[in-house]
Amino acid sequence: MKVAAAAMFLGLAGTPALAHRLDEYLQGTLLSIEKDRVQAQMTLTPGVAVFPLLLAEFDTDGNGFISETEKRAYAERVLRDLRLGIDGVRLMPRLLSVQFPAVEEMKEGRGEIRIEFGADLPGGGRERRIALENHHENRIAAYQVNCLVPRDRNIRVLAQHRNYDQSNYELDYVQSEIAQPTAWKAWWSGDLGLLSAMALFLITRFTVAWRGNHAR
Repeated sequence: MKVAAAAMFLGLAGTPALAHRLDEYLQGTLLSIEKDRVQAQMTLTPGVAVFPLLLAEFDTDGNGFISETEKRAYAERVLRDLRLGIDGVRLMPRLLSVQFPAVEEMKEGRGEIRIEFGADLPGGGRERRIALENHHENRIAAYQVNCLVPRDRNIRVLAQHRNYDQSNYELDYVQSEIAQPTAWKAWWSGDLGLLSAMALFLITRFTVAWRGNHAR
């Protein structure tokens, strides 16, 4: 059952972000929608050619080591370059966690920065629209955005809209007030983490495979 659950995320769309080059900064975002909050996981993978430029943004004191303070400061900068909203109302995302790989991994184009953030959702109508704009490092960025299938069956995704480079994304969904059976809640709560991990793994797998083919 867990294997089946892991595949239940909305299909990737928009080939430009998948076909990025070693001189690009891949930024993949996965959204998870609940009745009163939205949560997101970002993976940021520097291409080998752009890593030296980005290192100065990560390691601000230039000592060759990215401290916890520097990691958090960079993650907060990423959030400032995002614009998140629902039904035309701007949301203020909160940083939940940030993880950095070893510097050597990023030099080789293998390391991924992972940032998790969330925001509370104000009350609204039955039909809702979440919008996300990402302008972080837009001169070298390759963006990709997707949404997990909501764990609450009272929430149903209607459509996803992206511009060509996926820097602008909109998610239309509808929510009902039907009571949710306890068994359904328990099943989803045990597998949401697996869904997120598998979706991030698949995005990374596409990226690594493409880079491997083009590095030869």
